[in-house]
Amino acid sequence: MPTLILVRHGRSTANTAGLLAGWTPGVALDERGAAQAAALPARLADLPLAQIVVSPLQRCQETLAPLIAARPDVPVSAEERIGECDYGDWSGRKLAELTDEPLMQVVQQHPTAAAFPGGESMRQMQHRAAEAVREWNARVEREYGTDAVYLMCSHGDIIKSLVADALGLHLDLFQRISVEPCSITAIRYTRLRPFLVRLGDTGDFASLAPREEPGEADAPVGGGAGAP
Repeated sequence: MPTLILVRHGRSTANTAGLLAGWTPGVALDERGAAQAAALPARLADLPLAQIVVSPLQRCQETLAPLIAARPDVPVSAEERIGECDYGDWSGRKLAELTDEPLMQVVQQHPTAAAFPGGESMRQMQHRAAEAVREWNARVEREYGTDAVYLMCSHGDIIKSLVADALGLHLDLFQRISVEPCSITAIRYTRLRPFLVRLGDTGDFASLAPREEPGEADAPVGGGAGAP
């Protein structure tokens, strides 16, 4: 079966403002995010991409614009099922304001029980994304062969949930996974099991250096802004 390249969108204006964007319209890449997107074609230059699949949200579309321009021969499809989690009434709110919400502890510690008011549950989010990947795996294999490589551009919580699915990891543990903006995660699917071959690779190790301010103990809902 094919190899899936998962790209998280570049850093967005919502990331730097500390907002939980969700499906809020008009969330674009910030200056750093645009630079990350511009670097993507060179980072992926050695990969013979058979198909590009992208979340319909603006920040993902902008992230892939340079790659699509560099690869005009590669088919591109939008896929709503890999769009961001529907955070419902939480969408557009500051993450700092949500910290004291009782639901936030559930999101962090027991996400299989977490359902966002006016939105979807985290179980629903994972299920739709995993179903999309399985359907695209079958389609890409059918059209391009078992060794094909294809790319999906999506969002932090979606990618983390897909990694958990590939590893057979319970969704309650998916907050232990971290994927920074414009990071690359690769999963090679086979008939019997998937193999996680890259996780959150940005090519930049500066984010691993100690920070002046201690890191957050909780996982950033929505994926966080990445290295400073």
